[in-house]
Amino acid sequence: MQNVPVTVDSRGRVRASKEQRKLILAEFERSGMSASRFAKRTGLKYSTLAGWLQRYRRTKPQAQARQVRLLEAVVEPAQKTSGQNPAVLVLHLPGGVRLEVADERQAALAAGLLRSLAKSC
Repeated sequence: MQNVPVTVDSRGRVRASKEQRKLILAEFERSGMSASRFAKRTGLKYSTLAGWLQRYRRTKPQAQARQVRLLEAVVEPAQKTSGQNPAVLVLHLPGGVRLEVADERQAALAAGLLRSLAKSC
């Protein structure tokens, strides 16, 4: 919210135009943070941010929600440690989450997890 000027009324409520809200919500989506953490970091009340998100997602065109998102893939040589198999796949997700798939049989489970996470975003 550093680049988005908003005003605060005498009761401490944030007053932002539609355009300002869109900019703030775009910044939130780029951040990869939880709504609670983003609200704290930017000085917004969580309930304000949650209301804006709810209205924005309700009016967001469905075609836009299904857009293809590209992820960067970095292939590194496998490092074998003593007696252990190296990870087959390591995913670094927003928020510092790291997902390691060490066995081919875990790939389906990881794919299901990623689909579930994508639905909640």
